[in-house]
Amino acid sequence: MEDFAEVTYNGKTFKLPVTTGTENEKAMDIATLRSASGLITLDSGFKNTGATKSSITFLDGEKGILKYRGYAIEDLAEKSSFMEVSHLLIHGHLPNKTELESFNNNIKKHTLVHEDMRKFFDAYPSKAHPMGVVASLVCSLSTFYPESQNPNRSKEETMLTIYRLMGKMPTISAWAYKNLVGHPRVYPTNKLDYAANFLNMMFDLPSQKYELNAAVVKALDMLLILHADHEQNCSTSTVRIVGSSQANLYSSISAGVVALWGPLHGGANQAVIEMLEKIQKDGGNVEKWIQKAKDKNDPFRLMGFGHRVYKNFDPRAKIIKKACDDVLKELGVQDPLIDIAKSLEEVALSDDYFKERNLYPNVDFYSGIIYKALGIPTEMFTVMFALGRLPGWISQWQEMIGNNEPIGRPRQIYIGDIDKKYVPIEKR
Repeated sequence: MEDFAEVTYNGKTFKLPVTTGTENEKAMDIATLRSASGLITLDSGFKNTGATKSSITFLDGEKGILKYRGYAIEDLAEKSSFMEVSHLLIHGHLPNKTELESFNNNIKKHTLVHEDMRKFFDAYPSKAHPMGVVASLVCSLSTFYPESQNPNRSKEETMLTIYRLMGKMPTISAWAYKNLVGHPRVYPTNKLDYAANFLNMMFDLPSQKYELNAAVVKALDMLLILHADHEQNCSTSTVRIVGSSQANLYSSISAGVVALWGPLHGGANQAVIEMLEKIQKDGGNVEKWIQKAKDKNDPFRLMGFGHRVYKNFDPRAKIIKKACDDVLKELGVQDPLIDIAKSLEEVALSDDYFKERNLYPNVDFYSGIIYKALGIPTEMFTVMFALGRLPGWISQWQEMIGNNEPIGRPRQIYIGDIDKKYVPIEKR
């Protein structure tokens, strides 16, 4: 039996179909509302608007559930690799050994960037923000591969673009870091896996060979998995709406990088480190800042605690907490900021004030600590986020194109002046 919701306006009742998702989410379909009633809906920030139907990611913020294509994030983080998860998101299923080997090899064929791209890096200021560099260079890939701009490409041609993007993103990201710190660029080493290759391009130096640490590589691979997709967030929705104009994949992903750059979206783990630095400069009195966080009249807020979507706990935080502990133990890092972070964590997990409000440490809290322990500067944190989110963005773009979704075109309610008369410039 078909389900309907009823909207009554000006004495007339309009029936709107209700769609139910596979996880029993329900949505009122308003596609016919304007033509039937003359009404549109107003939802600032699209907080309660379903812009699409998707089979990629499911999250339930009330219950703390996150799944990629039906697989619990806990299982994927424990048993899978970032390349397996990328295959899952992009191809729709977990690969067998042959499929995974083929997927890996196709990406490794495209880890090098065109030598002309080096000129872009040479032209950037030495302190150019890495996210600006990554966004612009990802977009510029469409100029190196102009065939990618054809919206009616075959599946094989589209997959070639995807493999190129997956292969070149770590190289571009690592070179953006090298540009920031003024070190010579390191070329990819394809005998290494995805995370290890990236770390080697980041930290290898002519004077000192970078020694890969298995615990560090595993932790980074896990972080990439945890960030791989997160439903219709700001950057993902940006990728889809830009792509809905039939913009090429490189340009659409570049738009997602820029959206992620915003401090309200991808900059949360950077904000964690900046908060810890602020507490350290004040003398490191954690209890003082805990009390400030509890004071509703104090503007100070603890960064990396609670989540705008997860109302109970962030399932990714439970996973990455162990990886964080393992990395800190393995590296034996001595850093006052990390000591402050561990003190804050201890309070948040035991203090009734935080427990009652579900203000538990989230994935941004722990990822910021890990990146700090690895020696990654805060300007690179959002780049690390983008590197992990890449396969999710790609799969969302693919789905939107495959479903032949219409161009995104939100409505508005106009609240400006009306019927103003034009006055010639000499009389103003």
